Amino acid sequence: MTEIRSLAETREPEAATDWWRSSVIYQIYPRSFADANGDGMGDLPGITARLQSLADLGVDAIWLSPFFKSPQKDAGYDVSDYCDVDPLFGTLEDFDAMIAHAHELGLRVIVDLVPNHCSDQHPWFQKALASAPGSPERERFIFHDAPDAGLPNNWESVFGGPMWTQTVNPDGTPGQYYLHIFDSSQPDFNWHNDEVREMFRDVLRFWLDRGTDGFRVDVAHGLIKSDGLPDYVVDPAAASMGGTEELAPWWGQDGVHEIYRDWRKVLDEYEGDRVLCAEAWVSPLSLMAKWVRSDEMHQAFNFPYLSCSFNAAQIRATIDESLQEFAAVGAPSTWVLSNHDVVRHATRLALTEDNPQGEGIGPLTPNLPDPAIGLRRARSASTLMLALPGGAYLYQGEELGLPEVVELPDEARQDPTWFRTNGKRYGRDGCRVPIPWETGAPAAGFSPTGNSWLPQPAGWEDYARDVQSATPDSTLNLYISLLRLRRNHDLGLGTLEWLDTGDPDVLAFKNNDVVVVSSFAGSERELPACTIDLTVIASSAPQPSERQIAAESTVWLRG
Repeated sequence: MTEIRSLAETREPEAATDWWRSSVIYQIYPRSFADANGDGMGDLPGITARLQSLADLGVDAIWLSPFFKSPQKDAGYDVSDYCDVDPLFGTLEDFDAMIAHAHELGLRVIVDLVPNHCSDQHPWFQKALASAPGSPERERFIFHDAPDAGLPNNWESVFGGPMWTQTVNPDGTPGQYYLHIFDSSQPDFNWHNDEVREMFRDVLRFWLDRGTDGFRVDVAHGLIKSDGLPDYVVDPAAASMGGTEELAPWWGQDGVHEIYRDWRKVLDEYEGDRVLCAEAWVSPLSLMAKWVRSDEMHQAFNFPYLSCSFNAAQIRATIDESLQEFAAVGAPSTWVLSNHDVVRHATRLALTEDNPQGEGIGPLTPNLPDPAIGLRRARSASTLMLALPGGAYLYQGEELGLPEVVELPDEARQDPTWFRTNGKRYGRDGCRVPIPWETGAPAAGFSPTGNSWLPQPAGWEDYARDVQSATPDSTLNLYISLLRLRRNHDLGLGTLEWLDTGDPDVLAFKNNDVVVVSSFAGSERELPACTIDLTVIASSAPQPSERQIAAESTVWLRG
C-alpha cells in the first residue's frame, strides 16, 4: 500500500477538457461514509478526513448525495434550503474545506441536486399552503381542485400510496390536493413556472461559485408531467423509478430537455468543464441518449446496464447498445453496478427471485442468496465494468465487497417506502448502512463514539478497509489494481473490439492493448485461443491454471 499511496498523492489531475468522458466517479452517501463528531451521522468533516483513502483508491471525482438543509424524511432528498448545509452534516465552511482538500488531492466534486421536488418545510411551500388557490405562491407547485369524489387521478407514489395529498383550508374545510411523485412531504415543483426555473439557475450558480465541478441531477426524467394528468396504472413488476419502454405520464416527457439546455448554458459560463449527469430511469437506451445530446447533459447513468442479470448474452447486448446509442449523440457511455437506491451488487447478482428496483430485501425475502456466490459475481462484474470505455461510477463500500444488509430490525428502518407500504416493501436501507473502516474501533471506525444511524450487522468489521489493505487478494486491493491499470492503459478512452471465444458463456474483448475475458459459467473453462501468448495482469479470482479461467470470473491479459 505504501507505493500505491505515493502514486496517488503525486498524480496530476486530468486535463480539464472532457475529463468526464473517461472518469471514475465515487458516490459518497454522506450519512454513512464517516462521522467526525460522534453523533452517529456521517458528515462533511468526516468526508474530508477520509478523502486520502479515495485518492489512494484511484478515482477521479466524488459525488455527494444531498447534504442540504432538510427535515430528513427521505434522507436529505427532501430539501428545505438548497443553498445551505444541514447542521447534521456541518456548515458551508465545512463544505468549502472539503472541496478545497479534494481539489488538492486531484479529486473533482459533484453535488447531488434535487429539482423535481422539495420538502414541505421549504419556505415556498409553506407560503403556498398559507395562500389562496390560484395564487402565485401555489403556481410554483402542482395543486389541483378537489374532485366531487376520489382523487384528481389514480397515480400511485413511487414510495407507495396515492400521489396526491389534500390540504386543509384556514377554516378547517378540505382544500386542494397537491402532487408528489414521492412522499407526501416532498411536493413536486411546477416546472412550467418561471420563478421555479430562475430559482434553480441561482442554485446552480451558488454551488458553482464555491468550486463545485458539476451536478448529479436527481429524478432527471421527472419535472414535467403529461398534459391533463391522465390516469395511468404502472406495471406492478416494474422498477419504482420507471425504466420500462412505456413511459408513465410523469416520466420522460419532452419538456425536460428544454430545462437542461438552459442549465447547460449556465454551466458553460464557468471555466473548468463543469458537468451534468442525469438520473433518468428511461428505456430504451436510445431514449436515454436524449439527455446527453451535445447541448444538454454530459452523462446519464446507464440503468439498463445496472439492471442486467449475471448473463453473458444480456451483458454483451447491453454493452453494444450502450456504445452505439451514446456514441450516436457524441456522448460517452457510463457504467454502474450499485448506488444508494438499489440492492448492492455483491448481493443482487446472486438473487434468484425478481426484485424490482426500490423494493429491497429483508429477513422474509424468499431464497436469500449465498454471500460467497454474490461476492464472486460482484468481483467479476466490477472487473469487467472497469475495462469498458467511457465513464464509471462506484458506490461507497463496493470496493470493500459489502453485501446488502438483510437483518435490519424493523424498528431501525427509515426508508419512506417501508412506512408507506406498511412493511410490504423493505426499501433501500440495506444498502445505506454505514461502512466499516477499522477493525476493533467503535462502529468499525465509522464513528468515534460507536453510534450509527443504521445498525451495522455482526461481522461488518471483517470487511474493514484496514484488514483489506493488508490482504493482497482483497476486494479493495483488486479495485486499486484495476483502477491503476485502467488509467495506465487509458481504457476509459479506448475502443471495444469483441473477440471470438467459441463459448456462449464466455465473453472476450480488446480495449487498447488489454484483452478482457469474462466467464459467466458455473465451472472453469479453457481460455479462448485469442489469449495465447498473453499474460494475466489482473483477475477477479484465483485462476486454476495459465490456460484456464475460473468459474464466474474475469481476467485482464496483455502481451
